[in-house]
Amino acid sequence: MQLSNHRQPLIMGIINVTPDSFSGDGLISHRDYVAAAVAQGQQMIVDGATILDIGGESSRPGAETISVDEEIRRTASVIEALKKAGCDAAMSIDTVKAKVAEAALQAGASIVNDVSALAGDTEMATIVARYKAHIVLMHNASKAHAIMRDATIGGEYQTGVTGDIVQTVNQDLLAAVGAALQAGIAKDKIILDPGIGFGKTLEQNLALINHVGKLKVLGYPVLVGPSRKSFIGRALELTVDDRLEGTAACVAASVLRGADIIRVHDVKFMARVAKMTVLIGQN
Repeated sequence: MQLSNHRQPLIMGIINVTPDSFSGDGLISHRDYVAAAVAQGQQMIVDGATILDIGGESSRPGAETISVDEEIRRTASVIEALKKAGCDAAMSIDTVKAKVAEAALQAGASIVNDVSALAGDTEMATIVARYKAHIVLMHNASKAHAIMRDATIGGEYQTGVTGDIVQTVNQDLLAAVGAALQAGIAKDKIILDPGIGFGKTLEQNLALINHVGKLKVLGYPVLVGPSRKSFIGRALELTVDDRLEGTAACVAASVLRGADIIRVHDVKFMARVAKMTVLIGQN
C-alpha cells in the first residue's frame, strides 16, 4: 500500500474497542461489539476512510492497562469480521504489545500503530519485520504519573520536553527509525507520527502541526492525529464532545503542511475538510 504522494491525504478512521476511550466512543459495552465495530468501519469507508485503526486498550491519561489476552480478544475478532465483511480498507492495529500486534496481523491487519515507537515491547520490531507490516512510529513524551485534570478539558499529559519541540521530535523519531531499520523493517514500511497530545503543551502541539513539513524532510510518510484531543479543548475551552471545528482546523493545517495520513474520529467531515484543503493548496 502506497502511503505518500497521493493527490489526497489518506484518512485513517478510529475504531475504539474499549470501555474507556477519552472521546466517549468505545464500543466494548455494546452487546455485540464486533457487529458494532463492523458497522462503524463500513460507514467510515463510505465516508472516505482508506485505513481503519482498531484499538483495544485506551491510551488516555489514567487508563488502566489490560492483559494481552483481553486486548487480543477485543481486536483480532473485529479485524477478522471486517475482512470477512469485505471491507477493503487497510487494517491497522493500535497497540504497544507484540503479541497483540501478531494476532492482529494474522487476522488481516497490515499496519501496526505503536504509540511507543517500538519502546514498549522488545519483540515488537521483530514481529513487524517478520510480517513485513507497516509501522507507525509515534513520538511519545507522556508519563503515566504526570497527568493534569480539568473539569472541562479532561485529563492531559504534562510535558517533559523543553527547548525546540520540533527538533526534539525529529531527533527522537530518527532514533526510532534507526532501531526499526536495524531490526529488519524496510524503509518503505515506516510512517512517522509527531505524537500530537502525548506529553506536549498546547503551544508545542500547535508548533508540531504548523511544522509538519520539517518532519517530512526526514523522508518518511507522516501521520497526524489531532482528533478531539485535549489541547483543542484547552485552546477553545471546550469539552471533548464539542471539538469538531477545532479538529477541522488542525486537519486543514496538517494537510497544507504536507501530512500524508490523517487519523480522525469524524471521518465524513474530516475527509471533506482534507479534500477542500487540497483544492485550495493547488490554486
